[in-house]
Amino acid sequence: MRKNITRFVSIGAALAACAASGMAQPSSVEPANGCSALPDFATLKTELSAAVAAETSGLNNHMWGTIVDRTGIVCAVAFSGTTAGSQWLGSRVISAQKANTANDFSLDQSAASNGSGGPLALSTANLYSAVQPGGSLYGLQASNPVDADVAYANSYLFYGTPGDPMVGQRIGGVNVFGGGLALYNANHQLVGGLGVSGDTSCADHFIAWRTRNLLGLDHLGTVIPGVSGDSQRPDNIVFDITPNPNGGTGISAGGFGHPTCINTSNPKSLPPVSK
Repeated sequence: MRKNITRFVSIGAALAACAASGMAQPSSVEPANGCSALPDFATLKTELSAAVAAETSGLNNHMWGTIVDRTGIVCAVAFSGTTAGSQWLGSRVISAQKANTANDFSLDQSAASNGSGGPLALSTANLYSAVQPGGSLYGLQASNPVDADVAYANSYLFYGTPGDPMVGQRIGGVNVFGGGLALYNANHQLVGGLGVSGDTSCADHFIAWRTRNLLGLDHLGTVIPGVSGDSQRPDNIVFDITPNPNGGTGISAGGFGHPTCINTSNPKSLPPVSK
């Protein structure tokens, strides 16, 4: 018995020493503000509805919108129509996927250290070509599956309300067509992601862009670069795909292209990002 007690004391002391040395500590400090620093349900619904009214490209459908914080927690889910059934129901979870993806694969200035890393904003539209067979990110879309238990918990009546079952949870998911954008505050700090879905993927991007602008969380300025080639709209959708003579998926000249859609607007008609 005495030997066992001595053994347990030794193990306890070793664990305490590991904790004291930082071995048991998290690798980074979790953002303190989270959802409290982001727009609430009412604000998202108001600005999403305004963006839908302003952008009539695509099928001119109503839309779902989701905001996640920097850690992937869903902060708000809203729709622009009169009821949850006024938009494609499947687009509710897709909007959350897009928000999660844009947040997960974008960076700010804190990413730079020891001569490596740096800020970069990638919209979900920028990922389309890279994940096609033979692309540099092929398979990415299957890498972080949606948590279906979170997505479809509770009653349909709560969908798109302050009590949506995704709110306060991590939904996960990766989406690789237009509609997801990273959110940057006035200090050019990445604070989360916005996802919009319910129409063509091009219209989704255009409405997400307008919503982010109205929310005042598009402060990329000249500090956060992207891959669009447009310094005023760094993470804008890129239409540079040409037909592949061998068939199959077309070829994106820059590697980050997105297909065009029916009734597509001009990407340069979107407002420039804020400073």
